[in-house]
Amino acid sequence: MKLTICWLYGSTMNIYGDRGNVLALAQRCRWRGIEAEVVTLGVGEPLEAGRYDLFFWGGGQDREQVAVAADISGPKGEVLRAEVEAGAPLLAVCGGYQLLGHSYQLGDETIEGLGLVDLRTVREEGPRLIGNIAIEVDLGTGKRVLAGFENHGGRTYLGAGEEPLGRVLHGHGNNGRDGFEGVRRGGLIGTYMHG
Repeated sequence: MKLTICWLYGSTMNIYGDRGNVLALAQRCRWRGIEAEVVTLGVGEPLEAGRYDLFFWGGGQDREQVAVAADISGPKGEVLRAEVEAGAPLLAVCGGYQLLGHSYQLGDETIEGLGLVDLRTVREEGPRLIGNIAIEVDLGTGKRVLAGFENHGGRTYLGAGEEPLGRVLHGHGNNGRDGFEGVRRGGLIGTYMHG
């Protein structure tokens, strides 16, 4: 068996050790006797429908997100949307998570997202949300604690119909106010948790 992982924007959206997520996914496959191939797609490179089994999208700084948002707004985004809606798993961290939603508001500038989930992110006044984070999740196998670290200036707000990934036990989560972290819909997971 072989699993092909598409790492979206690996050279531009790879901040805070997101490469480690891809390495961990591939190694976990190998431990289970599954061959894992990682294909990195950058800005301007087409996304081929039906080629990938899993998508990973890491974090990046605001200027990288602007370039990536422009690239994903065209045919690449249409293919990604169709793949995810057909059931392909997608793990998006930090900047990738923010671009899953409708928009990311940066002062007077609005970065349009994919709209795969009903969420909006706003760069608000106040300090960055930085530090270790632990959340309680239930992914169908009982409640567990996930731990990582977060470092984001954006505050993300989920629409009423969206399910958070988990409840914050320690740290800030989506916006430092509502007690939730991330989003989960089918095989799609968006999160601020690195590591």
